[in-house]
Amino acid sequence: MYLKKPLWSEAVKRTASPSADESNQTSPAMMVEDLVSFLTDQRVYREVTLALRTGIRDVRAEFSFLRVRGLRNLLKFLRTVSESDSTIQMFTQSQTVPELQVVPVLFRHSLKDSEEDSVASLDHIFSVEPMKINSPSTDAEVALALRVLEGCCLLHRESTILAHRQKAIPVLMNILSNRGVVEQDACLDALISIMLDSSANQMDFESCNGIEEVTDLIRDKQKDENLRLKCGEFLLLLIGQVNGRDKSPMATVHDDLRQLLGEKSASLIWAASQFGSTLDPEQRLTALHIQARRVLESIDMY
Repeated sequence: MYLKKPLWSEAVKRTASPSADESNQTSPAMMVEDLVSFLTDQRVYREVTLALRTGIRDVRAEFSFLRVRGLRNLLKFLRTVSESDSTIQMFTQSQTVPELQVVPVLFRHSLKDSEEDSVASLDHIFSVEPMKINSPSTDAEVALALRVLEGCCLLHRESTILAHRQKAIPVLMNILSNRGVVEQDACLDALISIMLDSSANQMDFESCNGIEEVTDLIRDKQKDENLRLKCGEFLLLLIGQVNGRDKSPMATVHDDLRQLLGEKSASLIWAASQFGSTLDPEQRLTALHIQARRVLESIDMY
């Protein structure tokens, strides 16, 4: 979705500036500007829905390469949407329409377990209609789907509810346990996004022993170092989100970390999670990387 700016928009704005005599009444130029603004919004919304329909159509395809194409287009679309508050609002509005909802499609096609497509019987051999078989999700497809899931949940908070209905936490924990480094990296980011202000997903994370899974990864020195650093960032963000929320379903996460990582490492994670609330996004990201490195060094030391 890349809209070109109308050539006549600036001219309309210049002519629409009211004079002092016209300040108390609506000028024709201002009426034209309002009409142009309305038509532009309608045009952008059509572009939003078209991009969603096209991407979702590809994600529903039988072949993985088509699904990957659709996921890439959806990811580019979400990045474009995030640049403007007005387009974010339009995306939020579009997600109230069932056929335009992205999250359910991700779990039904790209993030589902390949065992779900296993053939239970041979009855289809003797039937008239051929059996529909979808190609399994590739590593690249799963990683892209997780990035799209993350973007949807960050831009549209109600997408976390849609994710919960699809049993997102158990699915993501399975990916974290059995997939490669690229998918695990994307999975940790997606987990944070779907647990933000979502008590239901936080409870699912607790019931799936999510903290234990993440701490097992960060303590394993045989794992990829970048993945272990990502686990450190995950713990910092997780503690930062639940800190001070006594009624949170994950209020006991501090005690869990003490048992799993030891008192010193758990205390360091808690202290480091309070970094830079007044910093700009780039500085916060840099501080997060630095603190994650400190956490990893602390765990290796003790």
